[in-house]
Amino acid sequence: MTHPTLQSGTFTLGDRPVKRLGYGAMQLAGPGVFGPPRDRDAALAVLREAVALGVDHIDTSDFYGPHVTNQIIREALHPYPQDLVIVTKVGARRPDDGSWVPAMSRQELTDAVHDNLRNLGLDVLDVVNLRMMGESHGPSDGPLAEPLTVLAELQAQGLIRHLGLSNVTPAQLTEAQTITEIVCVQNMYNLAHREDDKFIDDLAAQGVAYVPFFPLGGFNPLQSSALDAVATSLGATPMQVAQAWLLQRSPNILLISGTSSVGHLRENLAAAEITLTAEVLTQLGDIGTSGDQQG
Repeated sequence: MTHPTLQSGTFTLGDRPVKRLGYGAMQLAGPGVFGPPRDRDAALAVLREAVALGVDHIDTSDFYGPHVTNQIIREALHPYPQDLVIVTKVGARRPDDGSWVPAMSRQELTDAVHDNLRNLGLDVLDVVNLRMMGESHGPSDGPLAEPLTVLAELQAQGLIRHLGLSNVTPAQLTEAQTITEIVCVQNMYNLAHREDDKFIDDLAAQGVAYVPFFPLGGFNPLQSSALDAVATSLGATPMQVAQAWLLQRSPNILLISGTSSVGHLRENLAAAEITLTAEVLTQLGDIGTSGDQQG
């Protein structure tokens, strides 16, 4: 059975074409992305349904939980389908109080790569993003040569196929590209947070994937009267329209909207069926500058 996700097209991630609607696994852990999920069976079910519906790109990290999310992915899907690309990230750790702490030393990064391999049940990781820890989910333009060089060495050892960056500035990307090829950038971006507009276009010109985190607003979901009005006129949900806007924003955008619900998963994937007119795109494009967004 052909699923509507096929209509959203594909984009190359590393050396593999992936469908532009993927799945973000962050919500599979417990509250605050810490500890076990409230319902492990539901977490397993949503992963299996995602793959059954054609998703071939899953975003995760071993610091989700920690370890919990990757172990659930392994339990649900291993041995993995041949076309499934699993992207993980390193650069943070989760102490017992559930906080998020930078983990950028050589030993911490090496341990993180091996933790991901073990918990996912893999011999090599498809893509590893170096997650820079900025403030309030925004990048801080610090040097990244030292930690990225460690990951490039692990790549040379055959433990990582491709490297990406998360929470970075264009200047950091330029620095990174002097060290190794970067196949994707994962930054905060959505209808209301548009700071990366030029960055996305520049990456598209280079053939580099852009993966927005918090595509639906994150812990404070998007709320906008304009978004609600468009959704009502299309018979869709506001979150479906927000995802459709991202898909039409640039061909190099890959979506990793997350959910722990099979129903919400199907709703997210149905966003690929929505085509927005130029007039609607203009209306929605004003949200980030009009002050209409709350939350």
